[in-house]
Amino acid sequence: MNRIDLEIKARSPLAIGKQKPSSSVSEADEYISGSVIRGAIAAQILQQSGHSSNDFSTNGGDFQNLFLGDRPAIFQNAYPAFVNPQIAVQVMPSTVLSSKNQSGFKPENNGVFDTLIDRFCAKAYGHLYDPNCPTDGDRVDAFTGFYGIANGKYYKPLVDKRLLTRVGINRRRAVSEEQILYSIEVMNELKIPSKPHKTEPSIYRSSIYVDDADLAASLQQFIHANSQQFRFGGSASRGLGKTEITATLAKQTKPDLDQRVSSFNEKLTKRWKDWQIFGKSQEDVTKNRKFFTLDLQSDAILTDQWRRTTVISEAMLKQFTGIADPSLKLHVVYSSYDYRSGWNAAWGLMKDVELVTNRGGVYLFSVEVNEKGDRFAEWLEALELLEIKGLGDRTSEGFGQVQVCNDFHLVLREESV
Repeated sequence: MNRIDLEIKARSPLAIGKQKPSSSVSEADEYISGSVIRGAIAAQILQQSGHSSNDFSTNGGDFQNLFLGDRPAIFQNAYPAFVNPQIAVQVMPSTVLSSKNQSGFKPENNGVFDTLIDRFCAKAYGHLYDPNCPTDGDRVDAFTGFYGIANGKYYKPLVDKRLLTRVGINRRRAVSEEQILYSIEVMNELKIPSKPHKTEPSIYRSSIYVDDADLAASLQQFIHANSQQFRFGGSASRGLGKTEITATLAKQTKPDLDQRVSSFNEKLTKRWKDWQIFGKSQEDVTKNRKFFTLDLQSDAILTDQWRRTTVISEAMLKQFTGIADPSLKLHVVYSSYDYRSGWNAAWGLMKDVELVTNRGGVYLFSVEVNEKGDRFAEWLEALELLEIKGLGDRTSEGFGQVQVCNDFHLVLREESV
């Protein structure tokens, strides 16, 4: 598929709400969802319909192909990014822990490490796994959010937020209305780093996947020509949601999926042997098997036999990949759930409330392989496609983004970063 990389610069505060408020304060999210990006681009296309050289509503139904066809464009979530260094940002797996006292990456904090491999080995050997912080020996807690790596150093992007307090207006008298006071939490248009008197623009990066190469080029040109016309989130009529988008067609590169899977299996096999000092396991679960993880990079809407679920079962993964491998086995699951809704601007109605599996969920699978590992080639091809298309429902809106064998699973407790 053809990929369009987006760099979104906030030119005003962004009111990207998590959910409809149950109080007078509307909470803001920490990223721009693919659904919001998709809706903003679609609205701009329809607004310019018949008045632009790139008219997607004609020319063979390009709008239909982009948004309503059998294989629509996939709009991925835009996560907070770094201006300098410019590095890729990923979602932290839910198996990552850090100190309760001073959580965060070294050297400023006590370090962060992953527990997936050790938990798996401990369970197979019949032991409990209750780690403490390797730096200060104190208790640990989940460490969530986003991270990036540059020159061997780990960074965590932070999203600055603030509250905007507003008063309701009496439409008949055009004055402030009594007892109507509310606050909107927004993502700041500027980041305030540790250096005083210096600010940076808030940057978010995303991608759009389009099947047709000509259609991808036309969409990239449309976004480039209207780079400052898009509005994201609510309260656009009050000056919020202004952005500037830079869209570039990405070069076709071969993914490093094979390397990620190989590194993960090497680390797991070595760790499995290290756990032998505590005794023998009933069976060597690593023998003639290849392991891989599915790490949710966005919230996912999963359905199993018409019912919502937070677990990707063996049967579901076989359906997603189209591979009927009887040796596929699900070993462990780390996931949680939440509820999501939204606003459909085209219909002028609320979207249905969906039960979603939270981003960061981790699923450990394995399949049987022969000594040469030839049978796993089919899985590599299917998993590579799964990373692009996603899994579950409403993947065109950014739900169900997944990564295979996130690199953070290789960071063990004694190697905390």
